Formats: sequence, C-alpha cells, structure tokens
Amino acid sequence: MPYFGPVPADHGPVYWFVFSNSQLLLARNAAGQPVIPYGENLPIPEACTGYARRIGTYRQSDCIVVDCAGDCACQQYGLEPIGLRQAADLLGNELWLIAGRADQILTWHRSHVFCGSCGTRLTEKSGEAVKVCSACAATAYPRLAPAVIMAVIRDDAILLGRAPRFPAGMYSTLAGFVEPGETLEGAVAREIGEEVGIEVNGITYVASQPWPFPYSLMVGFTCRYLRGEIRVNRDELEDAAWFTADRLPRLPPRISIARFLIEQFLAEQRKTGI
Repeated sequence: MPYFGPVPADHGPVYWFVFSNSQLLLARNAAGQPVIPYGENLPIPEACTGYARRIGTYRQSDCIVVDCAGDCACQQYGLEPIGLRQAADLLGNELWLIAGRADQILTWHRSHVFCGSCGTRLTEKSGEAVKVCSACAATAYPRLAPAVIMAVIRDDAILLGRAPRFPAGMYSTLAGFVEPGETLEGAVAREIGEEVGIEVNGITYVASQPWPFPYSLMVGFTCRYLRGEIRVNRDELEDAAWFTADRLPRLPPRISIARFLIEQFLAEQRKTGI
C-alpha cells in the first residue's frame, strides 16, 4: 500500500489526525487523557470532511489526516482543539511527528490549488503527494525548507542565542535556513558567522528532525569554536553567550532537536567529569 494516498475503503481501526482552523482535534480516553482519536469510524460527520488522505502507519494501523470543512464546528463532536506545539507534551514523539506530517500535508493541499505557472487548477495524483497541472504539466510537491541547527562547543561551554520571539528567558542553539547552492556544512559556518561573528571547525552531523512550523527539516550538527569574539547580529538575535553545564538558562522544549543537541553536550560534560 502506498505511503500516501486515498483513505482505504476497507480500513480497520485507524488513527484520525483531524484539523480544524490549523488546530489538532483530540479525543479523551477512558482515563480522561487527551489522545489522537482511534477507531474504524470517522470522529466527525462525513459531511464535515473537507479533505482526507492516508499518510502512513503507526503500530501497524493506518494514519489518516482529515481537514474539517471551514463551515463545520467540529469541536461540538467531543473533540478538543490544541496547537501543535502544545500537543507535543501530550502525544509523545512518534505521534507528534505524524501530527506534524499531517499538518504539512494540509498546508500543501491548501496552498497549492492553482498552477503557479499558468493558473490552471491543479489535480492531485493518486498514490503520491504531488499535484499536476493538466495544461502545462507543472508539478507541485509539499514544500520542504532545509535548515541547519548547531551546537557550538568551546572547551566546557556551549554557545546559545536568544531570538526576540522566544519565551522569556529562553536560549537555544543557533539555526538558519540553507541557501541555494550551499552545502549543509557551508550553511553551518555561514549562519554562525552571520549571527555571532565567530569561526568554527570540526563540523559534524548529529541527527535530523522534521519541524512543521510550517515546513522545515532541521539538520543538526556539532562544531568546535575556532576563533573570534561574539558580535551579536541584532537583526537576528537579542543576545548570545557561552554557557557551562552548571549555568544554563531556560532551555527549548524536549521535543526539539535543539534540546537534543544541548542534552548531548551535557552528557559529554558528565562523561568527562567537567
């Protein structure tokens, strides 16, 4: 069965990722905990379904994304709306990643209605996440914006920065989008130079994470300080500083790869006894 495609007619119990006005709708289990609706039946009336597609599996059950029609108050059917960021604390990593995938598919579906070249209405290809123009054959895939995110290490300290949009007191690892014609390693060095004015070496890949705000793929690295003094680019950051393991600010949520990189640094510090 294709990874992406129409909802199977003969499906058994499935996970229903229902969205209304860009918010995920959750049910309550027998213990009163918020959960992704699970079962054979669609948790909202068929008439309220604006768009539905299979987007993969979880524990051998299909996962279905459903877009609640704009004029349908889906919350009245016992479902509770929640933002994706807030849902991270409730769903666990695997289901949250699928919810993010579902949201990205809906973003693509809503934003790619007409051909960007000739204006003809696009047609979705069955069994593949792509829309095709019948007039000029142009294609439109879900948008994906690669970005690098990096832990810069200097002896027993990690470089963290604070952007204006962050919650009060929170600092995180530096990050930025990859530019056309640029390698990931080149993006790491450029972003660090642009944001804080220092040079690094030893750029090493660590891990990646899809980040649905709205359609990023975060590629995580570690690197070592080489030379230079911190000069904060005020167009990008409010502040940046070196932090040791015993003097950390408020950190990003555990669901993020930024926190994973910071935790990896802390584990190395514990291992070396610094």
